[in-house]
Amino acid sequence: MGNQKLNSRDVRLIGYSSDVAISLAMNSINRGFKHSSIEEKISVLTHVLSEPELYFNHEVLGTLAYKLTNKTEDKASSLSYELEHEEKHFEVFGNKHIEGNAIRQMEMAMRLPVAVYGALMPDAHQGYGIPIGGVLAAENAVIPYGVGMDIGCRMALSILDLPASYVEHNAYALRKVLQDYTHFGNDGGLEFHQEHEVLDHPHFQQTELLRRLHGKSVRQLGSSGSGNHFVEFGIVELAEGNTFQLPAANYAALLSHSGSRSLGANIAQHYTNIAMNTCKLPREAKQLAWLTMESAEGQEYWLSMNLAGEYAKACHDRIHGNICRALGAEVLRVVENHHNFAWKETLSDGKEYIVHRKGATPAAKEVYGIIPGSMTAPGFIVRGLGNELSLNSAAHGAGRKMSRLKAKESTTVSAMKKLLQSEKVTLIGGSPEEAPMAYKDIEAVMKSQGTLVATEGKFHPKIVRMAKD
Repeated sequence: MGNQKLNSRDVRLIGYSSDVAISLAMNSINRGFKHSSIEEKISVLTHVLSEPELYFNHEVLGTLAYKLTNKTEDKASSLSYELEHEEKHFEVFGNKHIEGNAIRQMEMAMRLPVAVYGALMPDAHQGYGIPIGGVLAAENAVIPYGVGMDIGCRMALSILDLPASYVEHNAYALRKVLQDYTHFGNDGGLEFHQEHEVLDHPHFQQTELLRRLHGKSVRQLGSSGSGNHFVEFGIVELAEGNTFQLPAANYAALLSHSGSRSLGANIAQHYTNIAMNTCKLPREAKQLAWLTMESAEGQEYWLSMNLAGEYAKACHDRIHGNICRALGAEVLRVVENHHNFAWKETLSDGKEYIVHRKGATPAAKEVYGIIPGSMTAPGFIVRGLGNELSLNSAAHGAGRKMSRLKAKESTTVSAMKKLLQSEKVTLIGGSPEEAPMAYKDIEAVMKSQGTLVATEGKFHPKIVRMAKD
């Protein structure tokens, strides 16, 4: 019977051992031999494994054959592509909140030959490649800059078994815990040893780049980046009828925002360079260069991206674990989500695509997430409604209304401190670049995505730790 897909277990049983080779074999055989039976596909891959040299010139299996022999593929070093004359349609949510530069940037992305569907979230603003708040579904291709430099940048919220009053009554102790158990910035790490199973992940041994980055990943585990990354205590407000099966009440909570540190940044830069060297686009679109999922480089990036995502989650796990252990607090519920990542997803037309969410929250039906506001504005705990027009996505925050430079030039430290004091928010570190006035109105953003997510609760920041200016 034809049109049956091999899975990784099938390929591993044949004798393929490298995860990159397994992924490459699965993609090649399932796309190039769509109408062959499982038995026929296994027979072909078995023969490629035993005599790869015979397949060097094969249109579908050539890349796999070269990968198995660790030889350089003898083909053109790059291919040139033109942008399509008109962009494909994409949905825009909260148009009135979005600057023209971000919309024009998304229009450019939707002229890529590999782009199929797109959407722009109400917190969108201009970024590199795809705008922040942009969602793009590509066919058989991954765009490293469509994921972004901070792969796996994510939110993590722990609702604690402590009443809201705990935050106010223990402010000094909570400030001390944040200072002792977090580390921010591009250099260094925590002053005490961190362990997590992600450090033993076999993917760290799959490529030369990942092997080289392992040592720094060990040192940076449990730390946070700079810019808008934070760890903060606050109060979660859960209403009647919430689906968390928790009583309607106000709880002490811990919220963190950070990504995959140097690991993700190096992966992003390495594979963006490869993409731009092998996928030649007009100068104005060069950062949108892609890697095909049938290429060895595309499979290496996919493997590396997923590892960076797991590492980012591990950093949040350690941050929350360290702090909760220091407080002697138990966690009642965790809500977490990536917002810089790519996923293989089957969309409404029944086909599988690579869905890039760059600064966008996954919001498939019944999927939970946390969308922060600012230092003084609440974050929203949300449940996805599975809106296909948004490609099952939502905003990832309030979104910037000022660039970092403009915010720094127009906001003084004293003005920011005065605002924080009036809102009864304590800031450790931080910079005018991240002042509340640099961000859009989160309430207006949430109103613009009422068809994308339902609100389950709110998080009100009280004690915020960020990187120093």
